[in-house]
Amino acid sequence: MDLFHALVFDQPGPPSAPIKASCNYDGEFLMLTRKERMRRALSYEPVDRLPTQIGYTRAMGEKLSAHFDVTLAALPTRLDNHMVRVDLTAPARLSDDGRTRYDWWGVGFDTEEEGYYPSVSPLAESQDLDAFPWPDPDDPHLLDDASRQIAADAGEHFIAPNFGFALFERAWLLRGFETFLAELVTDPDFAADLLDRITAIQLTLIRRFIALGVDGGYFGDDYGAQKNLLFSPATWRALIKPRLAQLFAPFREAGLPVLMHSDGQIAKILPDLVEIGLTTLNPVQPEVIDHSWLHSTFDRRLAFYGGISTQTVLPYGSPDEVRSAARGAISALAPDHTGLMLAPSHRLMADIPVENIDALLEIFRNQENLG
Repeated sequence: MDLFHALVFDQPGPPSAPIKASCNYDGEFLMLTRKERMRRALSYEPVDRLPTQIGYTRAMGEKLSAHFDVTLAALPTRLDNHMVRVDLTAPARLSDDGRTRYDWWGVGFDTEEEGYYPSVSPLAESQDLDAFPWPDPDDPHLLDDASRQIAADAGEHFIAPNFGFALFERAWLLRGFETFLAELVTDPDFAADLLDRITAIQLTLIRRFIALGVDGGYFGDDYGAQKNLLFSPATWRALIKPRLAQLFAPFREAGLPVLMHSDGQIAKILPDLVEIGLTTLNPVQPEVIDHSWLHSTFDRRLAFYGGISTQTVLPYGSPDEVRSAARGAISALAPDHTGLMLAPSHRLMADIPVENIDALLEIFRNQENLG
């Protein structure tokens, strides 16, 4: 670990990239890019150290940039992030008062909130899907920024397209949360039609991203609350599972891993997700799903990404408690020192003390028991 420490953390200012040199725990000298380290870890192959990742809101990014005295652009490198998520190239559109930002699908989000709070659901008053102005997934300029990022990265990081709000979440964002939850039961034909329209658009984008040369797929679709699923497993299996399988399939056919963020208690459908091709689960919230159970149940069939709570220990714990939680995640989720990208369980928000991030980075650079 001494070489990594010197290269990444003992340099003045942000570290330079790429950083490739390291020694694995068998003493064999390896030249690993962050991309290769992550690819190996997600495939349960030996790695010199676990890949790491820290996401953050804009407000927290500015706080961390000031703390580390680096630019926002240099912050991911300073944090030693291994994955880069690329997004669509779409012009930002704000409401006249600046309080609502509209995404590519036409959903409006409150700009005065740190997280994602939808304030405009464009299909809230209508089930007429033929009249809705669906975005064009064949727009030739949609992947311009992603193409430039991939070329500039030159193979250093693991790059995945960002399919956040992928399916169920996209449907309720368009229609309204309570409305669409009710329609899953009261009007499943309409719900299926809406999900099919979303699936078709996402599939076009997925094929374009794969052709561009991404390293895997990243999906976000929350199915759980703190104690249980948001709907019955039967409803999920009937309406969401087959369409999600369609979204996973192009990546699996290309031999690429599938990473998915799904908050909450989703243990009842985890075997289904593995069955349709999920290879890496995020955020593995320690308050919600037992880490030891996850590893013993899905060992080598499912890798993990996350594990350190943004709900409790990072905002409210001491630095020592953060270190203990990070060590605990490694011990439970990666006892073989692979199969995990160590990370907070969600994006960091600005209520998290920077001292706790310092403690987390200390564990990142001094990962115990790798040899």
